[in-house]
Amino acid sequence: MKYSVCNELFDGWGIEETIRAAAEIGFDAVEIAPYTLSKQVTDISKERRREVRRMAEDSGIGIAGLHWVLVGPDGLHINSADASVRARSQDYLLALVECCHDLGGKAIVFGSPNQRKVAEGLTRRQAWDYAKETLLGAARGAEGTEVRIGLEPLRAEMTDFVNTAEEACRFVDEANHPHLRVTLDCYAMSGESEPIPAIIRSTGDRVCHFHANDDTRREPGSGSVDFSLIGRALREIEYPGYVSIEVFEFERDPKAMAERGLRRLKEAFGP
Repeated sequence: MKYSVCNELFDGWGIEETIRAAAEIGFDAVEIAPYTLSKQVTDISKERRREVRRMAEDSGIGIAGLHWVLVGPDGLHINSADASVRARSQDYLLALVECCHDLGGKAIVFGSPNQRKVAEGLTRRQAWDYAKETLLGAARGAEGTEVRIGLEPLRAEMTDFVNTAEEACRFVDEANHPHLRVTLDCYAMSGESEPIPAIIRSTGDRVCHFHANDDTRREPGSGSVDFSLIGRALREIEYPGYVSIEVFEFERDPKAMAERGLRRLKEAFGP
């Protein structure tokens, strides 16, 4: 199993310091929230991308991919009734694909709860079709790269659009494009009625990325999620990607938090 950590866990740290710490702890990669490098991904120069990729390579780890991708700029929305807003959102997603590829990453986690809520005045079906059109355009732009866009089901308190893994699977099955897949997140799945291992098995090879966190919104091992069963399910579907620690509740010592989380995953999954 390959392990990654989301860089915003190291709140306020520079990317070089974060990469160095991740390598020292024992992670195989870092997952980057683009807003931690610049407000807009289009402002991250090619030179800066090469520099960050080289930092990781020099530390002996990789870049897993990108997440929290639509934090900026303002005004983006994948199912807006306004075609120009959808077009700008698709263009920005294409820029994210390019950045992810430049960094050597393979996954773009599409969570972005506010930028996917059912837009005012639309039916759920209209929102679904508009979102599919927008994400499909971005997926087509990833052709010829190893980048996959992973639609991430989120809890209903975060968004009203794609709240379960079953919905995400149905969405990507309808879209039917190899570069549009599913990201699974343990905290989100812990709110579903079906057990997490069963969700993993039913999602199967649609999974392109996996977020490990506990039902506390903190690192693995801080709550009641059984990661031993999760590890078994991931092996059963022959999941090839990273298991990446993402947290929503932070503390003063992020390195200790990351160390605890990785230790729990290795205990549960094996080396």
